[in-house]
Amino acid sequence: MKPLSFMPSSKPALADPHRLIPKVLDTNVLIDGRILDIVKAGFLEGPLVVPGFVLDELRHIADSTDSLRRQRGRRGLDVVEALRAARADVEIRPSSPSGVAVDVQLIDLAESLGGKVVTNDLNLSKVARIRGVEVLSIHELAQAVQIPVLPGDAIELQIIRDGKVHGQGVGYLDDGTMIVVEGGRKFIGQKIHAVITKILQNEAGRMIFAKPQQRFG
Repeated sequence: MKPLSFMPSSKPALADPHRLIPKVLDTNVLIDGRILDIVKAGFLEGPLVVPGFVLDELRHIADSTDSLRRQRGRRGLDVVEALRAARADVEIRPSSPSGVAVDVQLIDLAESLGGKVVTNDLNLSKVARIRGVEVLSIHELAQAVQIPVLPGDAIELQIIRDGKVHGQGVGYLDDGTMIVVEGGRKFIGQKIHAVITKILQNEAGRMIFAKPQQRFG
């Protein structure tokens, strides 16, 4: 029997259209910083656009007299530099002062480019979607990859600080999910077993409550 032979297809391979869709980065997503790890991990394809008005806003924040605000602005600028070092397709798009709110400019730019807005701002996400502009939310991505837990599940975590209510302690799962432990304040600095008691879900994310079972060793 003759071996099978494979003839090359006469049709050219189709380019992935998603690779060509510009992703317009918002100020808060640059200050947040997680965008850098997401890009390095290869989960965000296509050209990344940093508008000039976003850079201007970051510079303004970095020049603030408030030390915390100044630190946030500088972190955002550092993330822009790191993105440019990590990816060749990061575009700084010049812009002229327009007197229009940054959020509106951002949506207008994404719409004109046929691109998507990358943001963590819930209100900006809503307005963009109303206008038919697609949104990639780092916050929603983080929610999607959180460790799934249900009431009754047993967990282990380090109690690191007080909660807002007297007697509460706060710890975090490996993915950064915050756990409020009723009566956990006395275990600050210790690792404990705890049981999930309830989960509250809202637009800002999940609030997970637990109660301690026992302290490790």
